[in-house]
Amino acid sequence: MPNITRGGRMGGLMVYLAGDGRANEHTDPHLVAGDPAIMAWHDDAVLDRPSALAIARHLDDPARVFGTQVLVADKDADGDVVGHRDGHVWHCSLSLRADEGQLTDEQWSQITTEFVDRMGFTESGGKAACRWVAVRHGLSKAGNDHVHIAVNLVREDGTKASVWNDRRHAQRIAGELEKEHGLVVLESRQAARGARGVKPGEQARQERTGAPEPERVTLARRVRAAATASVDEAEFVRRARREGLLIRPRFAAGREDVVAGYSVAVRPPAGETVVWFGGGHLARDLTLPRLREQWPDTPQAATEAVAEWKAARRGQRPIAPGREHADPDPDLWQQYATEIGELRDRLRAVPVDDTATWAQVARETSGAFAAWSTRVEPVPGPLAATSDALARFGTTRPSRVPKASPSAAVKGASWMLLAAAHGGQSKTAQAVMFRQMVNLTRALYEAHRAIGQAQAAAQIERAVRGQLATVAAGLPPIDAHGHRVPESDVARARRVAAAGQAPAAAIGSPVPNRLEPGREVAHTTAAEQRDQGLER
Repeated sequence: MPNITRGGRMGGLMVYLAGDGRANEHTDPHLVAGDPAIMAWHDDAVLDRPSALAIARHLDDPARVFGTQVLVADKDADGDVVGHRDGHVWHCSLSLRADEGQLTDEQWSQITTEFVDRMGFTESGGKAACRWVAVRHGLSKAGNDHVHIAVNLVREDGTKASVWNDRRHAQRIAGELEKEHGLVVLESRQAARGARGVKPGEQARQERTGAPEPERVTLARRVRAAATASVDEAEFVRRARREGLLIRPRFAAGREDVVAGYSVAVRPPAGETVVWFGGGHLARDLTLPRLREQWPDTPQAATEAVAEWKAARRGQRPIAPGREHADPDPDLWQQYATEIGELRDRLRAVPVDDTATWAQVARETSGAFAAWSTRVEPVPGPLAATSDALARFGTTRPSRVPKASPSAAVKGASWMLLAAAHGGQSKTAQAVMFRQMVNLTRALYEAHRAIGQAQAAAQIERAVRGQLATVAAGLPPIDAHGHRVPESDVARARRVAAAGQAPAAAIGSPVPNRLEPGREVAHTTAAEQRDQGLER
């Protein structure tokens, strides 16, 4: 799994690679490969700071002697270029999955040498070579065996190495090396899937603020929930704001009536700065053009959306509040649950290689679980984990997936789950909905297994059997017709224990009852609630 970054300080990179690491995970930093001159002077002894700086000076010599500049664009959170900076240091980490174990230094040496050669950094292509090294320093915090490759993009003759489309080339070469060296082939690469990685700075911010997960992960899930539950773009903007997100538009150049993209942020703790993420930085399918594929494309819808975007940018009240403020009819629980069951039946006839349909189902099912998690999990739990797992199968590159029609059933379910306020009276309906959502997830499992993507199928199976089993244990038992099955005190106690809940809380529902969490509450209209003085 290659991860590429660019910078201008070779010394800083080498000192970091030879140091202790952010969590003292660098236990044995040493070279496993490099250009011939480097390897002639430095062996595989443990690197210290002086030797790391000496290697950095050698690597940087061509750039220093010839004065060649290699610049990289500086972009803001919206993806707009705001300047340029030195980018002659090309850094790529190659890592294995934690369950693949470890390779030997000799294996990593061969893999990194072939990788650098195929990336065009050696003289094999008829050009002067770049100077480079590969450093290995122990397992990552997550237990992944990996190496770091540092390359000076200024060649020995002062010319620049081309890195156009380097990330796509690196993925292709990594796939070739996996097959040639008998490693586990990454299915997500073959299927053009992939999630955005969390940067070290984001992990450091998470640790500093005490957040349960990186902000990027939280934002992606909450944006996905708001988008899936919305019937148009204007509602999406209002829902995102209602869920406590900071959101702002990016207008097309020279226009104030055409929104080309957006950025979102989590409200930071006191003393912390706001960190904005563009939609495309969250996930491939969360860019504004991709989100718009599920909403109506009409002049009226566009005008209403622009008005809400402008209000969000200025911090003003929503222009035209809609159904995101209303409590949906409880009867819709059964309606959408039935429609999801019908969708599951229709999916039996969908070919397993129909990438568009299966990616669409994965995205929407992920959004529904994200909506449920947003409502019922104070910190990310099983529903959030299931949403995140399914999201990976919907983040296919746009060029590989034609448009597929959104499912009104799943979007409707997402609306119900995100809008639910009083859970007591509908916990049986929620159990029915939950079972249908699990069946939909199983359909995704069966499709991936049928097409031979064992890794993807295994991830979905872990979500169903592991994460969702906890949620199921907290719901009341129902029969095949969706009716609640009488439950003995002993059976209920066992179910509560399996869910890891206190007995008093088990009487309630996965959707919190804002009045009395342990008591069932009959559905009341807004007028009845006002008459009774109930707090919404």
